[in-house]
Amino acid sequence: MVQDSLKKKREKVIDVLNKARSMELQAIHQYMNQHYNLDDMDYGDLAAKVKLIAIDEMRHAEMFAERIKELGGEPTTESAGKVKKGQKVEGMFPFDSKLEDDTISIYNDFLLICRENGDSTSMKLFEAIIDEEQIHFNYFDNVSDHIAKLGSAYLAQKAGTPSATGLQTQGFVAREGGE
Repeated sequence: MVQDSLKKKREKVIDVLNKARSMELQAIHQYMNQHYNLDDMDYGDLAAKVKLIAIDEMRHAEMFAERIKELGGEPTTESAGKVKKGQKVEGMFPFDSKLEDDTISIYNDFLLICRENGDSTSMKLFEAIIDEEQIHFNYFDNVSDHIAKLGSAYLAQKAGTPSATGLQTQGFVAREGGE
C-alpha cells in the first residue's frame, strides 16, 4: 500500500519533469532559430546572447533528463511546441520575454507539485532553473524595452557586431556571472 503511494507520487514528479523537459526542448529550437536569423540580419551581439541562452536551455533539458532517469523514468524527446519562424527582430524579444515569463510561472507550479509529493531534490532543481529563467527573462525584457524606446538607433548600434561565442561550453547565465 505504502509502495503504491510512493510510486504514484514519483510518477507525478516524473510527469512534471518531462513536461518541463519538453518546454526546454522547444525553447532550444526557438532560440537557435532566432540565433541563426539574428546572425543573418547582422545583429551579431544579439545572436550571440540568444545562442548562449539556448545553451543554458540545453543544460536545463539535460538536468531534467538526469533527474527523470534517477527516478526511474524515461526522458521525453518531444518538444512542447513548434518553432515560430521568420520573426522580425522587433518581435523576437517580446515573444521571448513572454515565453520565459510563462515558463517561470509553470515551473513554480511544478515546484509545488514536487513539494506536495515529497521530492525536495526535484523541487530544488526547479528553484535553480527558475533563477536562471529569470535572468533570461530580464535580458529579453531589457532588449525589448530598448527596441521599443530607441527603435532603429538601438538596432543600428547592434548591427555589424560579432556573433562568435567561441567553443565555450558555458551558457548565458554562466557567462553573465550567474554561475
